[in-house]
Amino acid sequence: MTEKYTKDDLIAKAREIAHMIANTEQVEIYKEAEAQINQNQFVREKIASLKALQKQAVNFQHLGKERGLKMIEGKIEKIEEEIDAIPVVQQFKAVQMDVNELLQLVSNTIANEVTDEIVVSTGGNKLTGETGSYVENSAGGCS
Repeated sequence: MTEKYTKDDLIAKAREIAHMIANTEQVEIYKEAEAQINQNQFVREKIASLKALQKQAVNFQHLGKERGLKMIEGKIEKIEEEIDAIPVVQQFKAVQMDVNELLQLVSNTIANEVTDEIVVSTGGNKLTGETGSYVENSAGGCS
């Protein structure tokens, strides 16, 4: 008989996996890139300007000032382009994508494995993804 797990067991294992992910090379590189951004005065000033403009944009939108909003949105876009052109920011975004891809890979692997386990444990067809009860009750199954 297959071992049964509780929700607490699964949460404990998820925490273990989270710890493992947090200690990967990708996350170490991410932390280094983030530290470089925080140490870069120019980047910090651009981000502060961006945040101030975003607040203004929210206020203009709330007040219905479309012309002012469009002007602020143009300034926001210009600063975002300036920030995105900075090499340390480009490196940070690339590493951020790597970490997100790793998280997606782990998540997809878990989802696929759960599906496969369900199909196999019910006597189903892993290739088609059909559970045993579906195979038994489908038109092509034996009755």
